[in-house]
Amino acid sequence: MLTGCLYGFKGGGFPPEIKTVAILPFDNLTAEPTLTQEVVDSVRAAVQGRLGLRQAGEASADAVVRGSITRYEPDVAVAFTGGSNSTVNVNKRLVQLSVSVEIIDKDGKILWQRNGMSIDGEYEPGSETEARARGRALSKLVTNIVDGAQSQW
Repeated sequence: MLTGCLYGFKGGGFPPEIKTVAILPFDNLTAEPTLTQEVVDSVRAAVQGRLGLRQAGEASADAVVRGSITRYEPDVAVAFTGGSNSTVNVNKRLVQLSVSVEIIDKDGKILWQRNGMSIDGEYEPGSETEARARGRALSKLVTNIVDGAQSQW
């Protein structure tokens, strides 16, 4: 029988001294201006809710999350069928994002980093909007950040 386990996820998987975090606005290198706020809101909710860190200002935070949105494709066709009269019907589309993210501590040490992370959200034309698929892509983004950050310790 195991009598004790010293392993745990105090602070959501970060070192125990990391209790607060500042989420900086992501650089947006795309033509979609609303992405910056959507990404920051999604990351903030995940860091607080799933990693258990409190929000703080950059100057007083134990860690900082920053990143850049490098690509946004809202309407990528991925599944096709042949139609009548030599037409092609698109059955599935994707919203695709590429994002680079890093979490650094107050001393500048990189706690977690991922460059060029590609995330997508699938939708069917006519049944779901691109915005809902974008929400699914953002959900995948925060899952990647949380899982990656927790896997470091």
